[in-house]
Amino acid sequence: MRARTGDDPVIVKFEFNEVVVPAKPGMISSETLAKPLHMLPVGGKAAWSVQFDALPKLVVRMTLANGVVALGEFYRDHEWSRIEAIADGLLGVSIADLTLQELPLPLVREFDGFELAIWDGWAKTLGLPLHRLLGGPVREKVLCHAWSSHRTLDEIGPWVRAYQDQGYHSIKLKADLEDDVVGLCEQIAVHAHGMKVVFDPNQRWENMASAKLRIRGLEQVGNVQLLEDPIPKWMIPDYADLCRFSSIPITQHIALPYIYQGQRVHDIIALIQQRAADGFNFNAGLAKFAQLNAIAEAANLWCFHGSEVDLGILEAMYLHQSIAAKSCVWSSDIFGRLIREHDLLETPLRFEPPYAFVPEGPGLGVSLDPAALERYGVRHEVFA
Repeated sequence: MRARTGDDPVIVKFEFNEVVVPAKPGMISSETLAKPLHMLPVGGKAAWSVQFDALPKLVVRMTLANGVVALGEFYRDHEWSRIEAIADGLLGVSIADLTLQELPLPLVREFDGFELAIWDGWAKTLGLPLHRLLGGPVREKVLCHAWSSHRTLDEIGPWVRAYQDQGYHSIKLKADLEDDVVGLCEQIAVHAHGMKVVFDPNQRWENMASAKLRIRGLEQVGNVQLLEDPIPKWMIPDYADLCRFSSIPITQHIALPYIYQGQRVHDIIALIQQRAADGFNFNAGLAKFAQLNAIAEAANLWCFHGSEVDLGILEAMYLHQSIAAKSCVWSSDIFGRLIREHDLLETPLRFEPPYAFVPEGPGLGVSLDPAALERYGVRHEVFA
């Protein structure tokens, strides 16, 4: 152990703000198609039963003995007992003694929020932007798409055209077996010619028969850029068949925060070995995202960055990750401020559709808006 000095980055305080930030009216889906999108069970409720913007989010300010205040944001639906236990274990620890790629934290959904605060604190201590800890930028800006959940046939065309008029080149849409995805794409082609579509059924097309039927129709329309997770993930041989069958690239979402679904970094290796994906959507913390990117880059496959329609701190992290990842070529899921009422940032992230830009300054390069924390806050805790 090193000798401690007054400038040592020892963790001395955690300040947590739990918030609920709703979506703007009408921004999630058509009113007649209000389908909850949170695919994990919540409390005593089953999966797919709660809309994501009704769930609390947690932001943290981690104070170091050297005066640095680092930021982190957790994925929706955290558990306070874990938060308190992990914070208690980190108080008094110097982040200079930690190995960033192997932090002494349990593998739980709350991992990435603490990891982000630690990385932000170390980057600020060094006076570097966060992406420098990831190897530095390989691009100047991040390509992004617009987003919507389920839309009706009569609404989808004008809705997508409005995003095209803003400058977006593509839009990501949710889809289940009840959605007329071919009809949706036909309407988009009429109202927003040249606009591309990324469809994400979230594994709800169930089997090869239903997926193939829809793929052939979508191929004829010709404006689908990617098809993500059309069938259940365990059907790896069927995914390999779909990749051979479809002229539309088939992507798989490797979402490490979905720990309860068993998703891990090694999933990408199995998918590449069995030729069961043409590319990927990656959701992960800083160290694991770097691992996923390295594997995809070595296999010469592309990815885009996923999200859970998050607030500004996590989206700032996504931008730092994306500009430092060579495989991150496709348009990414960074659109939270489009959908939610606020991102909790004092200065919003810079969007010039279809691109988003990394904030300038050390660490994440963002600061919290105290008035927004007060407005949307539902709980406040301090551990020191």
